[in-house]
Amino acid sequence: MHQPYRLNIGRMRALAMAPGLLAVLALAGPSLKAQEAAPANAVKVEEHASKWDYPKELNVPEGSRTHLVQKGDTLWDLAGKYLGNPYAWPQIWELNQWVKDPHWIYPGDPLVIDLARAVATAGSVPDAVANLRPDQRRADPSAVRRPELGFSFQDFIQLPFFAAEGAEAHYKGQGAFVITSNKREDRQYLGEGETIYMNGGTDQGVKTGDRFLVLKTVARKQTHPTLKKKKLGDVVQQVGVVRVTLAQAKGSVVVVERTLDTVQVGDHLVRFTEPANLPLQIRTDTTEPVKVAGNAAVVVYTRDAKLHSAGGDMIIVDKGANDGLKVGDVLLAVRVKSYPVGPEGQKRPDQETTTHYLGQALVVRADAQTATCRVLRSNEEIRIGDTVTP
Repeated sequence: MHQPYRLNIGRMRALAMAPGLLAVLALAGPSLKAQEAAPANAVKVEEHASKWDYPKELNVPEGSRTHLVQKGDTLWDLAGKYLGNPYAWPQIWELNQWVKDPHWIYPGDPLVIDLARAVATAGSVPDAVANLRPDQRRADPSAVRRPELGFSFQDFIQLPFFAAEGAEAHYKGQGAFVITSNKREDRQYLGEGETIYMNGGTDQGVKTGDRFLVLKTVARKQTHPTLKKKKLGDVVQQVGVVRVTLAQAKGSVVVVERTLDTVQVGDHLVRFTEPANLPLQIRTDTTEPVKVAGNAAVVVYTRDAKLHSAGGDMIIVDKGANDGLKVGDVLLAVRVKSYPVGPEGQKRPDQETTTHYLGQALVVRADAQTATCRVLRSNEEIRIGDTVTP
C-alpha cells in the first residue's frame, strides 16, 4: 500500500536541473572569506549587488556553516569542497531556495551548507562519472535548462536490491537500528515530516543531526525465474531518509525527511551516505539483431512485482560485480525471438533465433552476484526473463 507522493518541490526542482552554477564574475562582490557560524548564532549579511532576494540575517543550525560566495564560486565546486561530492550540489541549493536559478550565484550571497550531508570520501563518485562536469555558465540566466538525469535522489530512495545472505543477516552486517514506534500511534503508514523513534542512541554513537537510510524487506527467499534451484536471497528496498532530532542514551527521536513510499514501525535504519546523481548517457548501438555478450544477464526481479517495466522503473538482473558490471554501465535490454524455418507443412520445422531491441538500463547498484538497474528508455515493455547485455 502506498500513500500519495509528497516530494518537496525544491528537491524535485533541484534534481531536474543542470548545475552550471557559476557565480557572476562581472559583479564586484564583498571580499570576504567563507566563514563558519557557531550553532544557532545569527549571522548578519552585508548589503551587496545580487539578483536574488537574499536573507539579511541567518540563524545557522547546529552541524551547518555559512559560505559567502566569492568570484568564481559554483555550487558544483562548493559541493565538492564541503560535501566531498560535486554531484551533491542540489543538497546546497535545497537549503537556499531564495536562489531561484542555481546557475547564477553572486559574490556576497550567503549559503547555508549542512555538513552532516557530506559523503564519506570524494571517491564515492562512480568511476564512470568521476571526470564529468555539468554545463557551466549559460548566457541567459532567465532560461532554465533541464537536462535529464539517469539516476537521481528520488530514484535512490526507491532502489531495491538482493541481500543474498538474507535480510536479517544484511541488517546485522550493516549495524542497523530499528524503528520501534511512532508519535502518532493511530498511523501505520508514515510520510515526510512525521516523528518516529529508533532503538539507537548516544551509547551506540548516534548523535543529533545524523541521517539514516530506511530499509524494508519486500520479498523473501527468491529463486531464479528460469534456474529454479538458484537462490537469489531476500529483496530489500530503500524507502527514505530520516534525521535524528534528539539523541538520548539508548534511543533517539527521528523525523522522516524524504520518502516516496511509506515508512513503518519495524523498518530498519542504516547510516546514510549522500548518493551521486548520474548523468543520462544513451547508447546508439541498437541496430537489430542486437549482439548479446557472453556475460549477458537476465532480468530476475521488477520493483513492485510489475509484469511490464518501462522508463523510470527499477529492475534487478542476475549478474553483478563478480561478472564485471559496475555502477554507471548502460545495458541493452533485448528479447530473444525464435521463428520457424523450412518447407511449408513440416510438422516440426527447424528454428532460427534472433534478437530485437527493447530498451536501455543504467546500473545503479552492483552487488557481487546481482545488479539493480534503472530503465532509461524502452521501445517495448521489459519483462522478467528478458536479456540485458553490456
